[in-house]
Amino acid sequence: MLIRLLRSNLRPYRRPLATLVFLQFVGTMASLYLPSLNADIIDKGIAKGDTGYIVRIGGWMLLVSLVQIVCSIAAVWFGARTAMSFGRDLRRTIFHHVGSFSAREVAHFGAPSLITRNTNDVQQVQMLVMLSCTMLVAAPIMCVGGVIMALREAVGLSWLMGISVPVLVVSIGLIIRRMVPQFRSMQTRIDTVNRVLREQIAGIRVVRAFVREPYETKRFADANTELTATARRAGRLQALIFPVVMLVFNCSSVAVLWFGASRVDSGAIQIGALTAFLSYLLQILMSVMMATFMLMMVPRAAVCAERITEVLDTASSVVPAKQGITEVTMRGELEFRDVSFSYPGATSPVLRNVSFHAVAGKTTAIIGSTGAGKSTLISLITRLFDATGGSVLVDGIDVRELAEDALWSRIGLVPQKPYLFSGTVASNLRYGDPDATDEELWRCLEIAQAREFVEAMPDQLAAPITQGGTNVSGGQRQRLAIARALVRRPEIYLFDDSFSALDLGTDARLRAALRPVTGDAAVLIVAQRVSTIVDADQIIVVEGGAIVGTGSHGELLETCPTYVEIVESQVAAVAA
Repeated sequence: MLIRLLRSNLRPYRRPLATLVFLQFVGTMASLYLPSLNADIIDKGIAKGDTGYIVRIGGWMLLVSLVQIVCSIAAVWFGARTAMSFGRDLRRTIFHHVGSFSAREVAHFGAPSLITRNTNDVQQVQMLVMLSCTMLVAAPIMCVGGVIMALREAVGLSWLMGISVPVLVVSIGLIIRRMVPQFRSMQTRIDTVNRVLREQIAGIRVVRAFVREPYETKRFADANTELTATARRAGRLQALIFPVVMLVFNCSSVAVLWFGASRVDSGAIQIGALTAFLSYLLQILMSVMMATFMLMMVPRAAVCAERITEVLDTASSVVPAKQGITEVTMRGELEFRDVSFSYPGATSPVLRNVSFHAVAGKTTAIIGSTGAGKSTLISLITRLFDATGGSVLVDGIDVRELAEDALWSRIGLVPQKPYLFSGTVASNLRYGDPDATDEELWRCLEIAQAREFVEAMPDQLAAPITQGGTNVSGGQRQRLAIARALVRRPEIYLFDDSFSALDLGTDARLRAALRPVTGDAAVLIVAQRVSTIVDADQIIVVEGGAIVGTGSHGELLETCPTYVEIVESQVAAVAA
C-alpha cells in the first residue's frame, strides 16, 4: 500500500526527485573523497614535513567541502519542497474523495477517523517522504562508495566491515520488528481519543444535564491511558535503537584501531590509510544507521498508508452519472415511483413501494411516527443515499441520471439538525447564493422570522457564528437555516422537521410568510406536529416505511386511522 501510494502521488515530481538524487550523489561522493585527501595529508604531507603539499591538498579539501555543503543544502531544499507538495496533494485528494461519499461511507469510517487519516496519517507519510529525500537517498550511495574507498585504503581490515554491518542491521531489525504492531495499534488509539473527545465536546450540554462528567472523564482517561501506554511501548523500543547503534560504532572503532595498529607497526599500511579506513567504516555504519532509521519510520508510515488507501479505494455507493443530464424542461416536479430502500445488512427495508407526486405551487407534507422513514425520503431526493428499488424523479428525470450540480441547484434543503458554519450570519446565508445582496439577506431573514433577533445582534449580518451555530439557540439556528434555503430560491424546498424548535406562533407566522415566496416551487415538509402541516395541499402518512394514507387534513381524518391516532394523541397532549 505504501509503495503504491508513493508511486501514484510522487509521479508529478519526477524531475525534482531526479535533481535531488543527482545532488545527493555529488554531495555524497564529495563526502567520501574527504577522508582520502586527509590520508594523503597525513602520509605525504605531515609524515614528510611537506608544508606546500599540506596547503595544496588542504585547499582541495576546502573546495570539496564547499561542494558538499552546497549540494546538501540544495538537496534538502528540493526534498522538503517535494515532501510538502506531496502532503498537500494527498490531503486534497482525500478531501475531494471523502466529499463524494454518501452518508453510508461517512458513517462506516466515522468523522473522527476520517479527520485523523487526512491529518495525522498524511503527516506520517509526508515525514517519511521528506526523510527519504534527505537521508535514504544518500544512504546506499554512501554505503557502496564507502565500501569501495575502504577497500582501496586497507583490504586487510575489510573483514571488520563484514562483521560490523550485519550486527548493526540484525540488531536494529529485531527492534523494528517489535515496533510494527505498536505503531499499528497507536493509530487506532488516536482514532479512539479523537472520537471520544469529539463526542464529549459536541454533547457537552447532555453530559452536564445528566451529571455524567465523572463517567465521561473516566472514559476519556481510559482512551488516553491506552494511547499513552502504546506510545510508551513504541518509545522504549525506539529509544533502544541509538544505544545499540553507538555500541556497534564504538566497538567497531576499537576493533579497527586494535587490529590496524599491528598492521601499521608491521608497515602493511600507513597511519593515514588507517585513519581513512576508520572514517569510511564509520560512514558506512552511519549510512546503515540512516537506512535503519528510515526503516523505523516505515512501519508507522505503512500503517498510515493502509488507512489512507482504504479511504481512497472506497467507492461511494452513490455514483454520479457519467454524462449527467443538465438540460431539463420541467420545473419544480418531484415524484417517487415504487421506491424502496434498505440499509446494507438490514433484515427489513426502511421504505417499501413508496409512490407520490409533488408539483410546483403545492405543498406536500409527510407525517408519521418516529422511525417511520420520513427523513430517509429526504435523503433519497438529495442522493445522500440511492434507492435500492424504484425511482426518485426530479423534474421528470431520475436523480441518478441528473448531473450532481443540476440536481442540487434545484433543491433548497433545511435538514432536521440545522448546521451553521463558523463565520458570520451573512457568510452562512450566502451558502445559498454567494452573490446575494444584503437586501436579499434581510428579506429572507424577515420571511424566516429571524430578522428581529439578527437586528438585535451588535454586528447584525456581520455577527459571528461559531462552528455548528452553538452561540445561537436551537430555534434561531433553525430559522437561519430556513433563511439560507430561501436565499437560494430553489425549485424544490425540502423542510425536514425544520419547525420543531419553533413555538406555535412563530411556526404559523413563518408558514404564512413562506406561501407567497414558494408559490412557484414544490414544497415538501416532513413534520411530526399536525399543526405544522394542517394547511398542506397533500398530506402523506407514513407508517413502517409504507404509505398508509394520502389526502388533505379533512380527508385523512375520515379515511386514515393512523392519521386520526396521531391527531388525537397531539390534541390530548395539548389538553393535558
